Amino acid sequence: PIAQLMQEHDEALLKLAMLNKATRSISENGFSDEAYARILLALEFIEDEVGVHNKSEEDALFPVLERYVEGPTQLMRQDHKILKKEFVRLHKAVTKVGKKRTSKTAADELYVIAKHIVQLFVNHIHKENHILFPLVQKFLTKDALREVARRMV
Repeated sequence: PIAQLMQEHDEALLKLAMLNKATRSISENGFSDEAYARILLALEFIEDEVGVHNKSEEDALFPVLERYVEGPTQLMRQDHKILKKEFVRLHKAVTKVGKKRTSKTAADELYVIAKHIVQLFVNHIHKENHILFPLVQKFLTKDALREVARRMV
C-alpha cells in the first residue's frame, strides 16, 4: 500500500507542476484557453484523486499506524484539513479567472493562491514520503500492511 501511495504522490507532483506553470503563464502572459484547460485538468485531479488518496490515508493507513504512534498522523490530518480549505480558495480563484479573462488582478491572485497551495502540497508529500512512510515501514508488520491494503479497497 505504501508503494501505491507514493506513486499517487508522484502523479500529484506532476499535476501540481502543471498547475504552477499554467497559472504563472496566465499571470505573466494573460489568459489563454490552453493554460486555463491545464489548470482545470489539475483542479479536477486534485478534486478527484487527492480526495480519494487522503481518504485512503485517513481511513486505512492512519488508524493502523496509530496503534504504534500518533503524532505524525495528527500532523498529516491537520495538513489535509488545511489543503482542503486552500483548495476551496483555489477553486474560487480559477472560476474568477474563467469569468474575468482579461483581469490582471484575478490572474495574479490565482497565481499567488496556486503557488501557495502547490508549496503546501509539495511540503506535505515530502513529510509523508520521508517521515511518515519510513515510520510505517519501521513499525508495521506485514500483517498490518495487509490490513492497510484491505482497508484501502
